[in-house]
Amino acid sequence: MKTMEQNYGKNPLAKRESDYYVQEYIESFVDKWDELIDWNARAKSEGDFFIQELKKLGVTKVLDVATGTGFHSIQLKNAGFDVTSVDGSAEMLTKAFDNAKRYGHILKTVHSDWRELNLNIHEKFDAIICLGNSFTHLFEERDRRKALAEFYAALRHDGVLIIDQRNYDSILDTGFSTKHTYYYAGEKVKAEPEHMDDGLARFRYEFPDGSVFHLNMFPLRKDYVRTLLQDVAFPDVKTFGDFKETFKDHEPDFLIHVARK
Repeated sequence: MKTMEQNYGKNPLAKRESDYYVQEYIESFVDKWDELIDWNARAKSEGDFFIQELKKLGVTKVLDVATGTGFHSIQLKNAGFDVTSVDGSAEMLTKAFDNAKRYGHILKTVHSDWRELNLNIHEKFDAIICLGNSFTHLFEERDRRKALAEFYAALRHDGVLIIDQRNYDSILDTGFSTKHTYYYAGEKVKAEPEHMDDGLARFRYEFPDGSVFHLNMFPLRKDYVRTLLQDVAFPDVKTFGDFKETFKDHEPDFLIHVARK
């Protein structure tokens, strides 16, 4: 029987475990996800940024480790990349597979937690992408390091890892604001923090039909992520703000880290 309601218990602020993400992406929330993203608006706002970055690096084979409902996997397949799509949520993978069929593609999908990635993936890739603010689902540093080590092992010797995140520095330091342009660009859909502290970003998602969902995430600071990537053996890290190479620290809504082995 499918779970149709999220259940955070009596104290939702206490849910600070990496494993809880599986219970957050219930079927009714996944069914709303594309409404939140708005594929056309998202494609327009980010343009061909990821396609061009990957082409510049000579990438042909990509592992999308947080495919969600398949937006980036399908964009990359449309551009001619060989893509394998992974997610820890079976509901998300099902939605991604169905979305891909509507675009004329058959996705190669793998259901796997990142921390066990190489138990389920037995190939090497030119690039791994972890997009949609997904890395912030990991609350413990040991889980982040384990996931990054798994990514590293799945890459070829000169591979590249691309991770994005919300600009939590801006939210923690100056408060929440958004251009409503990148990533969550759905019309009349609200995606705003309900609670913020140094160890929890609890976001509330409200849809036009009145339905409300939540996600609990860890507010990763930019310099922490950059240092962590370098510690785990990605020495060359370049960070973009809202797809721009030059930006002021608190200006972008989203940050993109491009890390080379």
